[in-house]
Amino acid sequence: MSVCAPVPSVSSQAFLPLLKKAAQGSPGSGLSCSKAAIVNMSSIGGSISSSFGWELMHVTSYRCSKAALNMLSKCQSLAYKEHGILCVALHPGWVQTDMGRSAGHPAALNMLSKCQSLAYKEHGILCVALHPGWVQTDLGNAAGHP
Repeated sequence: MSVCAPVPSVSSQAFLPLLKKAAQGSPGSGLSCSKAAIVNMSSIGGSISSSFGWELMHVTSYRCSKAALNMLSKCQSLAYKEHGILCVALHPGWVQTDMGRSAGHPAALNMLSKCQSLAYKEHGILCVALHPGWVQTDLGNAAGHP
């Protein structure tokens, strides 16, 4: 719990001058990953509006740490929007890890695909990249987005 929000906060502060410079030097308007972005790796388990997976595992401290990261992402989106920096929390889906058992799905390509298409409409929200072609956000479902 002592790592999930403080480390991304300190890291993004350290890179903020470079992110601002990248955003100012990029052509076009709007927010996108190709311009300047902070993408925090989060979890739907940290969503306040959804109790997804509670039946399978409670892991309250994990959920609280991810909720803190989601709030950090929201605060960053409010603070850095004027500088042209896109800020989102991305849930990669179920990933094969020591914690996630072997039932997880390879998620790296899904995350890369989602990052390439992130734009203003996702600014400041938790995005869920479950598989290419379908995205779920805290604002509801959005079919047809890679």
